[in-house]
Amino acid sequence: MDFAFTEEQQMIRDTAAAFLKASSSSAAVRAAMVSDKGFDPALWQSICADMYWQALHIPEQYGGMGLGYVELVAVLEQMGRYLLCAPYMSSVAMATNALLVAGTDAQKALYLPQIIEGKIASLAFNSASRDWDACAVSVTYRRDGNDFILNGNYRYVLDGDNADVMVFAARDEGSVGENGISLFVCPTDLNGIERAALPTMDQTRRQATITVTNLRLDESTVMGDVGKADKHLNKILDLATIALAAEQAGGMQEVLDMSVEYSKSRSQFGRTIAGFQAIKHKAADMMLRGEVARSAVYYAACIADEALNDGPLANELSEAASIAKSHCSEAYFKNAGEALQIHGGVGFTWEYDVHLYFKRAKASEHFLGGSGYHRERVAKMLLD
Repeated sequence: MDFAFTEEQQMIRDTAAAFLKASSSSAAVRAAMVSDKGFDPALWQSICADMYWQALHIPEQYGGMGLGYVELVAVLEQMGRYLLCAPYMSSVAMATNALLVAGTDAQKALYLPQIIEGKIASLAFNSASRDWDACAVSVTYRRDGNDFILNGNYRYVLDGDNADVMVFAARDEGSVGENGISLFVCPTDLNGIERAALPTMDQTRRQATITVTNLRLDESTVMGDVGKADKHLNKILDLATIALAAEQAGGMQEVLDMSVEYSKSRSQFGRTIAGFQAIKHKAADMMLRGEVARSAVYYAACIADEALNDGPLANELSEAASIAKSHCSEAYFKNAGEALQIHGGVGFTWEYDVHLYFKRAKASEHFLGGSGYHRERVAKMLLD
């Protein structure tokens, strides 16, 4: 595979970096993360209407740009670098992928244009399980004629309290493991849906709990075959995992840049600390971890393109996603910790942004599975 950006991909990456540097500054992030919604609606509309990023890999027949996952990952890397507070990960990397992977033609035609217009969407599947695959689903459904009745609680739902459209994963009553899983897509204004923001360590990314009580959905909401959506869900989560790893890679680069810049301005014993060998070693190690992360992420993005287009390497998606996430989760948190050390005491203060990246690193390390979870997953794949 050729990992060099095309001229178009480089332009997309550079445009994203320039836009986010101006619009997702430290002051903007701090204002958005404490707001009622957790993001700036005006900025979100600018992203949707002016940048058109939410349409990057949506097919042209639904109004999208028809680009690939590499282009999407290039933008996500810059979003992670500038800690963008926006419902992009939930709407694009989770809900849009769910529609592309499992949605019917009618569901794609209905919901993808809404997402392009700026509607917020998300995916709910986990109910406080340590697993991050189809086995994590515990919300149940039962048949009532041609309808489905859902009951249960979801946690860790990205932007779930702000979403206009939700994709719900639920299992048939009495089923276990990956059996009996179904996916449903519906608007969030239906009776039987209760949502509440979930207090989290990382204020830059909103999560919510959702309770469904006798939520009645008709057959038009079913995505794929009833009771056989486990493979669809796992594929959706693999694609989301790659997207999250891309954000982590961007965050790694930013904490390195912040640390190098600070080390050039901080003097100790008559010279800047950038000249000390110990600081040089830390920076070199941080750079190495970031370069490895970027290689793993863009390889996984190429595999994601194969998976979305049923290419010959589509069966490598889970392995590529877990390799990228296992490294990025550990490396981002390590780099954020080193950044705190280089900044010294001020790194822990509210005035400096290092702590925001440190919290994002820890939160994203566990979301969709930590390094240990994904290493064990890869080991099981090798044994199968």
